[in-house]
Amino acid sequence: MKIKTADFIASNTELSKCPVADRPEYAFIGRSNVGKSSLINKLLERNNLARISSTPGKTRLINHFLVNNEWYLVDLPGYGYAKISKKEREKWEGMIRRYLTRRENLMNTFILIDSRIEPKNSDIEFINWFGEQQLPFTIVFTKADKNNANALAANTSAFLKKLSEHWETLPDVFITSAESGLGREDILDFIGKGNIEYKAFLSGIE
Repeated sequence: MKIKTADFIASNTELSKCPVADRPEYAFIGRSNVGKSSLINKLLERNNLARISSTPGKTRLINHFLVNNEWYLVDLPGYGYAKISKKEREKWEGMIRRYLTRRENLMNTFILIDSRIEPKNSDIEFINWFGEQQLPFTIVFTKADKNNANALAANTSAFLKKLSEHWETLPDVFITSAESGLGREDILDFIGKGNIEYKAFLSGIE
């Protein structure tokens, strides 16, 4: 897929204020400091479309970007790090979960996992929640360039082994690097196929 245009559309804290659900939509989420903004910028070939902060946990809104005037990429707040109050965290998590469970045009959520670290309970629990809600998702391992080949293979295998304790069938997995562009075309191809499925679905109900 060639990225011709990519434009910021809106930031919201309420599902009702998100853009009209008239295009296929793909969300990106992960623990704070997972490299989400860098990966989004690499996917869309823009340097500063998604803001990269030196302080993890700065994304606190549902951010919509319109790509090729055809589909939405959604940058969601991270989890597991930001220094906020319990009340604020509950409000924040409620916003995310309402979006994920009620956004009717959401085709897939890319759950980002740092390939450099051991499996975290927060990641496993979040993924298991997707299973409980029967929501479509894929796993994206980030920062592959920060590992040597053996460490990358060992870390990703360890995570998937941990996940297999809860899942009979594992989801699709992408290995990525915002530096080298590894995995970029694979994710865009996946989105392209989703766009075709979305159009086919609309044709079937017209």
